[in-house]
Amino acid sequence: MSIAVFDVGNVLIRWDPRFLYRDVFAGDEERMEWFLANVCTHDWNLEMDRGVPYADQVTSLIARHPEWASQIRAFDERWHEMVPHAIEENVALLETLLAREPVYAITNFSREKWAEARERFPVLQRFEGVVVSAHERLVKPDPAIYEVLLERYRLPAGECVFIDDSPANVEGARAVGMRAIHCPLGFDLAPALRAEGFAV
Repeated sequence: MSIAVFDVGNVLIRWDPRFLYRDVFAGDEERMEWFLANVCTHDWNLEMDRGVPYADQVTSLIARHPEWASQIRAFDERWHEMVPHAIEENVALLETLLAREPVYAITNFSREKWAEARERFPVLQRFEGVVVSAHERLVKPDPAIYEVLLERYRLPAGECVFIDDSPANVEGARAVGMRAIHCPLGFDLAPALRAEGFAV
C-alpha cells in the first residue's frame, strides 16, 4: 500500500516572492535580488513558517530597515501576488488520488497565509490530514515534523510517499523511513507516482 503525502508550495501552488517584487522594483532585477538576499530573506520568512506572527516579523524588520518599510509591508499585504496560480498538472493528479483514497500533506506555511491559501485554493481543504509548520512550531526538514504526521494519523512510515520540491525536505522524510519523490518545478510527477504504486 502507498499513501501520498504532499508538500504544498511549488508542488501544488506556485510561490515565489519575485512575482511580487518584480513589480515593486519596476523590473530592476539586481535591486530586487539584493533586497531578497539581505532584507526579506529566506531565513526571515522561515520564522513565520515556524509560527512567529507576520505582524511581529514585519514590525521588527522595519525597525532594522526603516528605509525599506513599504517594500517589507508588501511581503504581507501583497502576499497573494507571490502565489499567482495553482500548478494545475499536479493538482489534477491530487484530484485523481483524492477521489480514491486519503491523501495527506506536510507544509512549511505561516498560520496567516495558510488560512488565505485554503480560501483561494479549496483543494487544500480536502486532505485527510495536514501538518502545517506554523501550527506545530516545527519546519521541514526537521525530522520531528514528519513524525507529527505519522503519529497523529497513525501512518506507517514505509507506506508513505512524500512529494516535495526541496531536496533537503525529501531527505528529511527519508530519514524517518518514508519513501519520497523529489518534484522540482517542471517535473512530470505522474510516472513517479505510478512507480510508487499509485493509479494515476
